[in-house]
Amino acid sequence: MLRRMFLLSFLLLIAAIFGGLSPKPVASSAPKPIPLFTNVSVYGAWHCGNDFCTWASVRNMTDFDAKNRWIINRGDNTPSVNLIVLSFVHPLRLLNKTNDAGTSQGIPIGMNQAVVDYFKTRGIRVQLSMGGITYTDAWNQALATNPTQLGLNAAEAAQRLGVGFEIDYEENTNPNLPGLQAFINAYRSVHPYDASGNNHAARLTIDLAAGDRWLIALTRKATADWLNTTTPVLDYANAMVPARQPNSAATAIADWQEHVDGKPQFAPPILPLAPCKFTGALYIVTGSKPAPECVSFSTSLINSTGSYVQTVAPNGAGTTSGMLGYMFWAAECPATRRVCTTPPNSCEGGVGVGATTYGIPIPMPPLRQN
Repeated sequence: MLRRMFLLSFLLLIAAIFGGLSPKPVASSAPKPIPLFTNVSVYGAWHCGNDFCTWASVRNMTDFDAKNRWIINRGDNTPSVNLIVLSFVHPLRLLNKTNDAGTSQGIPIGMNQAVVDYFKTRGIRVQLSMGGITYTDAWNQALATNPTQLGLNAAEAAQRLGVGFEIDYEENTNPNLPGLQAFINAYRSVHPYDASGNNHAARLTIDLAAGDRWLIALTRKATADWLNTTTPVLDYANAMVPARQPNSAATAIADWQEHVDGKPQFAPPILPLAPCKFTGALYIVTGSKPAPECVSFSTSLINSTGSYVQTVAPNGAGTTSGMLGYMFWAAECPATRRVCTTPPNSCEGGVGVGATTYGIPIPMPPLRQN
């Protein structure tokens, strides 16, 4: 009996000792989510030529190369961008297929095959931008006259040159949306939406304001009917530069976030825009000196907004995080009172370093669709 009691006591002692050594459950906390970084797919620049966006003369290609080599060579024989948008085509001249001293078949004579091929042979996609703030009245006149023929003429020019088209219609108060719809329908009748991106002439994009508080009617229409991810009509939008360069990353981001969120308080509302359906724009020249975005990536908004651009989550439209990328205003000589991006003010140190930092794909890959 005593032996049994001793054995039982011994076993209880052992159980207590080893039971006390067993690990106690530790309260666990859920792991913090790691932002999913999306590759920047669109990394482009509007190009104004050497005559402030008119392209009214044929360029000497040796001179053109000397002034624009930073675009095709960031220092390692790799382009600084994967898209160039030649700016601007005059809508009424394109409608009329004007031929004059500065225009051929409605296209500025400087936007010729030699200039297009200068970029395309290096893997840089090319588009023509039609409009701009200067040609708003011309857009209105062309849309009121024959928007279908305007769309057909644009599609023909795109096919001839092997380029896409960009709609830059900056009518803020009462845009001719039925006319613009007819233009788009006509263009798409020739070049249907191509998610693969293989048909360069099928790339049709639109410019919207930096945020949702300007070009409101255009933004409402584009977001709801042309840029949705279910039945897309336009490839994507560019959130254009505001009146001046944002003074901080937070300011730029606040504008872009308006597109992601939409404006539900407006009547009627502006719907949210999928992040994969727009780019954000920054200046590379802002006055008499090149901006940091041109010459100093480390101190630029390209750097300080990069995390947001690659990770911003959808908020009611789309399923993947991250905007499409960046656009820059503007290469060569955009205005009489601004410095040109020609040597010694070329942009390898800003735009070019950004291309390396973000691993910009050249040529541009198929774009995310959702």
